[in-house]
Amino acid sequence: MAASSARRGTRKWAPLPSLVAADRPRVIIIGAGISGISTGKRLSEAGITDMLILEATSKIGGRIHKQSFADINIEIGANWVEGVNGKKINPIWPIVNSTLKLRNFRSDFNNLAQNVYKDGGLCDAAYVQKRIDLADEVDKSGENLSATLHPSGRDDMSILSMQRLNNHLPNGTSSPVDMVVDYFTYDYEFAEPPRVTSLQNTVPLPTFTDFGDDTYFVADQRGYESVVHYLAGQYLNADDQSGNIADARLKLNKVVREISYSSTGVTVKTEDNSTYQADYVMVSVSLGVLQSDLIQFKQQLPSWKILAIYQFDMTVYTKIFVKFPKKFWPEGKGREFFLYASTRRGYYGIWQEFEKQYPGANLILVTVTDEESRRIEQQPDNQTKAEIMEVLRSMFPDEDVPDATDILVPRWWSDRFFQGSFSNRPIGVSRYGYDQLRAPVGRVYFTGEHTSEHYNGYVHGAYLAGIDSAEILIDCAQKKMCKYNVRGKHD
Repeated sequence: MAASSARRGTRKWAPLPSLVAADRPRVIIIGAGISGISTGKRLSEAGITDMLILEATSKIGGRIHKQSFADINIEIGANWVEGVNGKKINPIWPIVNSTLKLRNFRSDFNNLAQNVYKDGGLCDAAYVQKRIDLADEVDKSGENLSATLHPSGRDDMSILSMQRLNNHLPNGTSSPVDMVVDYFTYDYEFAEPPRVTSLQNTVPLPTFTDFGDDTYFVADQRGYESVVHYLAGQYLNADDQSGNIADARLKLNKVVREISYSSTGVTVKTEDNSTYQADYVMVSVSLGVLQSDLIQFKQQLPSWKILAIYQFDMTVYTKIFVKFPKKFWPEGKGREFFLYASTRRGYYGIWQEFEKQYPGANLILVTVTDEESRRIEQQPDNQTKAEIMEVLRSMFPDEDVPDATDILVPRWWSDRFFQGSFSNRPIGVSRYGYDQLRAPVGRVYFTGEHTSEHYNGYVHGAYLAGIDSAEILIDCAQKKMCKYNVRGKHD
């Protein structure tokens, strides 16, 4: 190509990068999900208002994202406030329930034994209840064992190892009911199987221990992302008529590709060839993006930081919405959730109907995770729809199950701006790994749900992580306390 251009007497010049801000901001925040917005709010409260927020997409909210489907707005990302009605208040709950008054519904999983299907119809409820009771006993034994382990995580084990210690093997091919109950208990929450997931980080789960056992499904046409807009509106200017954020400090469609840092400041370059400089940068992109090559760090991050980023898992959690011309599934009290006990673990196993949330919409939701999510993302939606139809007709053989009229398959794993749904701590990673994820490298700071030691993977974890990381930056920028202590591996 170069030789051909020379023969034509032409020469290609790369456009010069434009230095956008003459008087540079104090802080650049990369990412306008709830962690980035929470960081900006806390910095503003501390008097650091000279900031710039660069968001790769056309909206704020990140993985809290509504989308129009079947003439209503549904949530393709975060959907629940998890951990409610306990001794401590989940910080997201008052915003959802009291301040914004978003429509929400308590999720009731108590009658699950009556709602487990196999090929050919319902499973025997008494048998299913016995298997659920056994799984609960094993899980309780896991809680007791977890409490005896060293807090550093050095003696940690996988959930599957704990199950084996209790002579419980729910993943055998001979017991589809055991497999789907196990999948519902663990994969549905953590998006990875028990053989991967850390016992100590998840059993008991701090979200429910601290904030309560209840979960509330947000089904408001304003979208769960209203929470992020509300937080942003606390310090960013909004348009008087539309209410949308209209602050020059927030720039959308700015894809960050390079972060350079030195002892005197940071330089951020975006895909549109713009360049921004600041004293500090707060990186609030997802763990999946950090693990990808989307953003290059110049100089390269130190090896301990790279290892911390790579050793955690970025999971895939896929909520597939399906619309039908009529209802054929059971409704009423205790019928919201139903399971499919397949001989193939994780194959269209977890279902939810929306009689209360979206009345008259004829929608159901099926959730898949991990390998099934990746498989489904790579195939056409009509193939996914065909698989779903086959499963539903097998579950409801006596019903007239019509063809679905529409389907929505989110693709979080394939999206270069997310590369997955949320983080999970796998076995073999000690607790101090969270300190390393959160720890700054010079003037480069990090936040996100993946940096939350106790609440990773949750909306409240992302929100609190933004505050925690902001405090670390404030200590350095205002108090000159720039040394961040990372605990030793076995402390």
